[in-house]
Amino acid sequence: MLSILIPTYDYDISSLVEEIHSQITKTDCAFEILCLDDHSNDKETIHNNERINTFSNASYTVLPENIGRSRIRNLLAQKATFDWLLFLDADVLPVNSNFIKKYIEAISAEKEVIYGGILYQEEKPKQENVLRWIYGKEREALSVQQREEALYLRFLTLSFLIKKDVFQRVKFNEDIPNARHEDTLFANDLKHAEVHLTHIENPVYHLGLDTSKEFIRKSMESVEVLILFLKNGLIKHNDILITKVFGRVKKFGIHHILSLFYGWFGNYFEKNLLSNNPSMFIFDLYRLTYLCYLDKRQ
Repeated sequence: MLSILIPTYDYDISSLVEEIHSQITKTDCAFEILCLDDHSNDKETIHNNERINTFSNASYTVLPENIGRSRIRNLLAQKATFDWLLFLDADVLPVNSNFIKKYIEAISAEKEVIYGGILYQEEKPKQENVLRWIYGKEREALSVQQREEALYLRFLTLSFLIKKDVFQRVKFNEDIPNARHEDTLFANDLKHAEVHLTHIENPVYHLGLDTSKEFIRKSMESVEVLILFLKNGLIKHNDILITKVFGRVKKFGIHHILSLFYGWFGNYFEKNLLSNNPSMFIFDLYRLTYLCYLDKRQ
């Protein structure tokens, strides 16, 4: 009935699989746990993950080459046996001991995709990880009611359940195998395919916090990808909040001034974001000015 699919790269997922396996074996649900490693470099991590092969109905396989985040998820779905697919990112852990049971109970004939949500641990991390933690708590760790206000925009792919036949219609886009925003594009494709998305309260903790420097780098790469998406018609301006705001400022000609702000105030923006009290307003402004800067260069 349920195929649990976990892609990983240089990350120890043995504890995650142990917890998931412990939960699902307490149910009557037929299951499999398929883990694909995207050609990790860390030998110790690979060794630890090989323990997964000792669990019943579970497998861990290292791919002969790195194929990217989108393609590995599609490959997992292709290998899956059952009608429902539960995708889990490597760096998550269920908040509750009835996590699997709640997803199973949420399954019904009319539902197509089910998203349980995300939480971040309450304890503030060390300064080098604060930006990602604050962003996650303010922008991602949302209640069901908050998520339902923007069904697809507030859907994340780190923990979701989907019918296999639906996934075969709306897969991860392999034309952007290692680009940022593959989850954004997937959610947008679900929306345009009119796939029914249900939000429930069944969160996972997101454990893998990037350093602030790394998160800034990835966020700016994401802005570059958005320009590519807009240019190639993969998204429309109104599909994502930052591109929606960009469309408005461009309409009124303000984007020229904002593009200059990127050069004038970029160092100030980064100084704030690397501090122990980063501002989400500054974070948004930094990305918006960079988007305007990139657009002006084209």
